[in-house]
Amino acid sequence: MMEKIYSDYPAENIEIHSDSFRDDTLLKAGLKLNHLRMIVTIEDHGQISAAAESMNISQPAASRMLSEMESIVKSPLYERVARGVVLTPFGLALAKRARKILLELREVSREIGELRTGKGGSVFLGAVTAPAISLVVPAIQRVTRAYPGIEINIEVETSNVLARELLAARHDFIISRIPDELDPRLFNAHEIGVEKACLIVRNGHPLLEKGIASLEDLPGYDWVFQPPGTLLRRKVEDIFIRAGVPLPENIINTSSLLLTLAIVCKTDAITPIALDMAQFICGQTSQAGESCILPIDFNIEVKPYSLITARERAMPPSARLLHDMILEESRNPYPA
Repeated sequence: MMEKIYSDYPAENIEIHSDSFRDDTLLKAGLKLNHLRMIVTIEDHGQISAAAESMNISQPAASRMLSEMESIVKSPLYERVARGVVLTPFGLALAKRARKILLELREVSREIGELRTGKGGSVFLGAVTAPAISLVVPAIQRVTRAYPGIEINIEVETSNVLARELLAARHDFIISRIPDELDPRLFNAHEIGVEKACLIVRNGHPLLEKGIASLEDLPGYDWVFQPPGTLLRRKVEDIFIRAGVPLPENIINTSSLLLTLAIVCKTDAITPIALDMAQFICGQTSQAGESCILPIDFNIEVKPYSLITARERAMPPSARLLHDMILEESRNPYPA
């Protein structure tokens, strides 16, 4: 029934302009900042329960908030589907403008904080593991030497998480891949590198006695993988499948690098990780350094990663500075 209400209005023709907020029609009708946060969170999560949890409110309270917004806007904002909810064209138009308004408020708060403390600015970025080590760390060293007052906040996560955090304006930019399930038109991406991966095992692992291990040698051992569906795991599974080699049967799933290393160092388990990370870990003198790279007769190359920003969103000067230094670092034939 709800679809009949809005099906005659194509999404591209429905737009809620910033003027709508400036002439305070919606504000007088009772639209609040929490309403804007809710519509953006609903778009990000696709479920009322998940949006309520993200905003730390109950699900009934979230449903009431959505009803209030529909009364204020006088249009249906969402529709229930099998796995949650989707925004109508009216809801998408409101979410688009709400996201920009919330971002501007965050930037105002950031600027005021920087003026109050005298700091040189804050940067929020996310990265997958390999470029976090090979590109972000040396770029940070350069930035902090030149601008000692700058504050840098980094999240290392999977591309799926980082891309959604970018769209939610929690990051200024990210270094990752655009997930298949997200619209690439929401992003600006500049490809800067290919992530190479390897396998690591504990020192003294039986496979090290062979010198170079083949794919056929690997299924009989325990494996530690990132959760199903993650990019590196899919790549390794594809290598087994294309070679006609049975997939490992004994698998431990974890997104924790620390737990992964603990398992590898204490057992005969094998795990794939980014080559940059492996070279860093295996050179340490701690117990993590008791692991080593397993020589293999095949390559593991993951989908290229990019410097990614949200389209139609300007970065603050401090973020642009670090972004450009990372880009320059990626072009360096002799990285740190």
